[in-house]
Amino acid sequence: MKTPGSRAPRSILVLGGYGAVGREAAHALAGHPGTNVIVAGRNPGKAPPVPGTTARRVDAADPADLARALDGVDTVLMCAEIDNARVARACVERGIHYVDVTASHPLLAALQALDEPAREHGATLAMSVGLIPGVTNLLARVCAERSPSTELLIGALLGSGEAHGPAALAWTLDGLGRLDGSWTMNFPAPYGERTVHRFPFSDQHTLPTTLDVPSARTGLCLDSRLVTRLLSVAGRPAVARLLHRPQVRRLLLSALGTAHVGGDGFAVTVRCGAVQASFTGRRQSLATGRTAALLIRHLPDLPPGAAHIEQLVDPVPFLTELATGGFALDLGDAPA
Repeated sequence: MKTPGSRAPRSILVLGGYGAVGREAAHALAGHPGTNVIVAGRNPGKAPPVPGTTARRVDAADPADLARALDGVDTVLMCAEIDNARVARACVERGIHYVDVTASHPLLAALQALDEPAREHGATLAMSVGLIPGVTNLLARVCAERSPSTELLIGALLGSGEAHGPAALAWTLDGLGRLDGSWTMNFPAPYGERTVHRFPFSDQHTLPTTLDVPSARTGLCLDSRLVTRLLSVAGRPAVARLLHRPQVRRLLLSALGTAHVGGDGFAVTVRCGAVQASFTGRRQSLATGRTAALLIRHLPDLPPGAAHIEQLVDPVPFLTELATGGFALDLGDAPA
């Protein structure tokens, strides 16, 4: 059985490695000497190669194929939603570290249930590793520690012009039918004050438990004010029902995959009482991929068990290191 810190991860399997997030994470991981990065998916021939990595066809939905792919692997980074809890169990029962970028609360709840087997086999199962959730969780911890016993308000401004994969688009479309309330958040320049609409990101469900705060709310807006206004329309019951009709859903997914209105900038801001912190940059897939890659570099020093990113790393040094990759971090008057 491995013990925490006993060895650095040297062979990393990236499942869903040909998507936007997987490619960014693989590229960041491949830049470290002695690291073997395997970029895996069901159709590797259809995707451009990631320099410095090995391509492999892996069908994670096939238990036998997955078992073969795990041979010799130290760490698995999951960048897809393919029966994640089953894949995670297969990893931790072999003592393989497992890192997941999912933003789905039901999936995270299923992963959390693997805490005991992960501890038993000396594997770290890291959750909420991305931009939202992930960076937002770390900003939330910074704010909550400076203003305890206060509700967390989280705002996510995303670039509506960035290209995303089919799975991410489908998840976003499903969330549009579950918008619940709105409020204003002040984002760093050039965005300023914007109205955000509550969106079913997982951080608002997990943070009250991990940070011991009374409640948390996460709101979404897009850099395009026009598209953001359309979000509020999507929350109306009649429109929400329409979004779930198969034909309408197919048409919208096709349109979202080809039409890009806006830019690729993003900003995430967390407010807790009078305290606020933010993280900004370009391309949320880049931020998510690099967050996952940086967390994987910390794995040798992390304890076994299932935990969210804000429970695993010190947020200020982690975010500070992440920001050196071309992002901007503003922690207000938080101690360095």
